Amino acid sequence: MKMFRTGPVLTAIGAVVSVFLMLPLLAVVPISFTSKRFLSMPNGNWSSKHYTNLITDPIWLESILVSLKVGLVAAALSTTLALLFALGIWMTRPRFSGTMIGVALLPMMAPPVVSALTLYFFLKDLSDINSLVGYDTWLGVALAHTVMVAPYAVVIIFVSLSAFDRKIDMAARSMGASVYTRMTQVVIPNIKFGIAGAFLLSFVLSWDEIGVTLFVSSVNAITLPRRMWMGLRDNVDPTVAALSVVILTIVSILIILRALHTNFGKRNT
Repeated sequence: MKMFRTGPVLTAIGAVVSVFLMLPLLAVVPISFTSKRFLSMPNGNWSSKHYTNLITDPIWLESILVSLKVGLVAAALSTTLALLFALGIWMTRPRFSGTMIGVALLPMMAPPVVSALTLYFFLKDLSDINSLVGYDTWLGVALAHTVMVAPYAVVIIFVSLSAFDRKIDMAARSMGASVYTRMTQVVIPNIKFGIAGAFLLSFVLSWDEIGVTLFVSSVNAITLPRRMWMGLRDNVDPTVAALSVVILTIVSILIILRALHTNFGKRNT
């Protein structure tokens, strides 16, 4: 099969478009080094105090910890629920499987405000029953994030299952393997990368979630995106710019490493 290779003109156009898209993101870099207490250009007075503030201010550290806890719990719950749901549909083929999948994907299609209001009233009712999982608790926020990110995990796992040869499962069934054995020793090992992808995507979506978080939290469970939103809304804190640069740097490093790994793999093959 003949490979399509881009010429120098298309490569140059792609580079110009990439730079154009990156310029607004790069503008935050000098702002993060301002010495003032509000967002502004350094004007010769460069300072790294806002980066130091990220690791010394207990408020920001607490928000980072809350986001980590919420993201990990939401990713684990959503991936587990999506895996069980997808395996049940894939292995049993129920009559109304299309309807069931549509219901599972409903949070993805519903307007975020509708989902946020529904989760707000649901968590408020849970708060009347217990103080652990409810409104303005990190477990309550994790539960709300699980509802929002689980449909994406369902999609990824279904895609992985669609690439898995059903004949392998049928062979295990014909040899007397139980449903549990087929699920744990045949199906899941063959879709493990899809499961890992679902977990990673769920964590990233939970980490970045702000719309629902504004409705289900107040003062006790403040995630990092909510803290950034408060920093921009209340006092335009330059620490938000410093944090943005850190996140941009981490994402850029991951993309570069992924590209290098892909190119290195192609050269070896």
